[in-house]
Amino acid sequence: MAEESATLDAPPPLERSPQRESAVDEETRALVVPDAGDLPPFPPSAVEANFARYFVADFLNPGHDQYVYRHPNGLCVVGLASAHIALKEEGGITAVDFNVGKSDRSEMKVTGKRKRNAQHFQENSALCKVCTSSNSFVVRCCVKGSLLEINDRLIKQPDLLNTSCDVCSNLCSY
Repeated sequence: MAEESATLDAPPPLERSPQRESAVDEETRALVVPDAGDLPPFPPSAVEANFARYFVADFLNPGHDQYVYRHPNGLCVVGLASAHIALKEEGGITAVDFNVGKSDRSEMKVTGKRKRNAQHFQENSALCKVCTSSNSFVVRCCVKGSLLEINDRLIKQPDLLNTSCDVCSNLCSY
């Protein structure tokens, strides 16, 4: 008896009408297909889409600012911010020296899945020395981690830092 009353009390199924179907289609279309006017003129770059950007201001040495790009997998890319004082000097950057501290960072080779031979650094560890025609500036790590690689092109072409500071001239990856 309870089964009979349950089936009798259930509402009848909704009838499909062309008006209702077109309203559902329009809602779905609005969610799936964006308005062309709302889209940016150019798609975001791989760096903009995949990395969180951080700006590291050095309060002890004003003008020695750097950036850190952090990927969701934990990889960090460190480089000079466009506001760094070395980029503002006349003649720009003339040399990049990775031979700071106890070892030459450019000679380091990391191997294997567990990243053997990676050097471990603290936030204030020196990565490299950036030289201009009149001064030299020590570039710090900014993050705690293991150095996986450096940008070898900067040794032979230090002017890359002058031309495209935050695009391809990263100093190292963690």
